[in-house]
Amino acid sequence: MKLPVIIESWKKGSWYLARVPELDFISQGRTPEEARKNLLDVISIQFEEMKNMGTLEEYLQECGFEVKDDALSPQIEIIGFEKSVISVS
Repeated sequence: MKLPVIIESWKKGSWYLARVPELDFISQGRTPEEARKNLLDVISIQFEEMKNMGTLEEYLQECGFEVKDDALSPQIEIIGFEKSVISVS
């Protein structure tokens, strides 16, 4: 399964966030590499737990993947991002 990983950093922070929007998973680390590694660990642990509970296929379908013959194919694809500002009262 190949998915894009988004690495985020903040102006006044010493942590990096790594996330996979298609799966709704996120992790952090002090370097981009550590955040990416931690994210892979989170995904592996969560997938193993869901597999043991029998909910992995359902979760992947909810995330927009078709599971067929032990192969995954994305039914949706993120094609762009937009940075915007909103006001919250």
